[in-house]
Amino acid sequence: MGWESTRYENLTLGIAAAEDSLGELRELAVSAGARVVGALQQRSPQADPATLVGRGKVHQVRAQARAASADTVIFDHDLTPSQLRNLERSLELKVLDRTQIILDIFARRARSREGQLQVELAQLNYLLPRLSGRGTLLSRLGGGIGTRGPGEQQLEYDRRRIRRRIRYLTEAIEHVRSQRALHRAHRRDQDFLTVALVGYTNAGKSTLFNALTSAQVVTSSRLFATLDPTVRALPLASHRPTLLSDTVGFIRKLPPHLVAAFRATLEELEGADLLLHITDGSDAQREAQDAAVEGLLEDLGVASTPRLHVWNKVDLLDLGERRKLEVGAASVVVSARTREGLEGLRQQIDEALAADRMVEADFELSTTDGKHLALLHRTGTVVSTHYEGGRLLVRARVPESVRERLKPSTSEGIGEP
Repeated sequence: MGWESTRYENLTLGIAAAEDSLGELRELAVSAGARVVGALQQRSPQADPATLVGRGKVHQVRAQARAASADTVIFDHDLTPSQLRNLERSLELKVLDRTQIILDIFARRARSREGQLQVELAQLNYLLPRLSGRGTLLSRLGGGIGTRGPGEQQLEYDRRRIRRRIRYLTEAIEHVRSQRALHRAHRRDQDFLTVALVGYTNAGKSTLFNALTSAQVVTSSRLFATLDPTVRALPLASHRPTLLSDTVGFIRKLPPHLVAAFRATLEELEGADLLLHITDGSDAQREAQDAAVEGLLEDLGVASTPRLHVWNKVDLLDLGERRKLEVGAASVVVSARTREGLEGLRQQIDEALAADRMVEADFELSTTDGKHLALLHRTGTVVSTHYEGGRLLVRARVPESVRERLKPSTSEGIGEP
């Protein structure tokens, strides 16, 4: 059981914004395995340096939490080490903040070795400055939310051993980054185009990924259902070899430790030729969620990457609500669940990638040049082939970059696909 408490970071946010943030914290808590039994808001012009919410509010939280038989209090704000210690001492309950809940969810969902390394690094970086007064904190470890990941034994390491573990994890993740860089370079050498899904958590990215690629990635209505990136072939009408990658969802107030730890995964976005920004069109907070995504894309240095805006879950909207969506040349309306609009999305993806336009050209190859013949088949459509004078003459419709790479003997019929 848990009790949520939130405070206003800025009085201009208003009641609605605070309630939205608290509602999201409730979803996070449920995703982490808690049963929420109550909620409380605090409005103040500035944070109390000792307890965040002030002595009077602490007494109120304690009384209401005890009345609800809660054993955990979750704050919708990052707590300093001293605030965490003071609150646990005053409330005599386990106290968690927003970052701890998100880290706990990530620890639950990480399945690959890579994901587990990244989550553990984020957890240890979060815990390190909180070790000086760890007596109360560690005495409450052992079960429930906020306790997953490195485990009690690792949490009892002294600072030196934790720093040593952090160095090991950092080196291991650097190895992952180098491996991913090699994979990206290999894909470029093979002339693969790459498209990456980005968006707020629970926007339906994995469902859309499955619908476009016929994959079977696990989907869930819970937050952060996808942590480990998945890459699959994306069939397009142009037959250009294209890969689609599913990525971790973004969220407001995403812990900086987590962003830093998952940089090896998020770097996949840097090499993408196109980003599909997925928005849950049925969510009343879609504008705020899009703003959070934009901010993180800026932080990652990929805001300038070509992008399509995909309004998902429109099957949940009536006609009037659909008309309120900002639909333009760089956006499309779909329902990944019902597959409405998917063919139009494929077409727009194809067109958005058409900076490397499709052209029809003649190529003269050696009869033993299987490598370049395979490249023509892989990257486009071979129209005809015939042998003449010991040479293989091929007419194919391929990306312009491939035509320039192979320097065909003649070119004609050039045009848009």
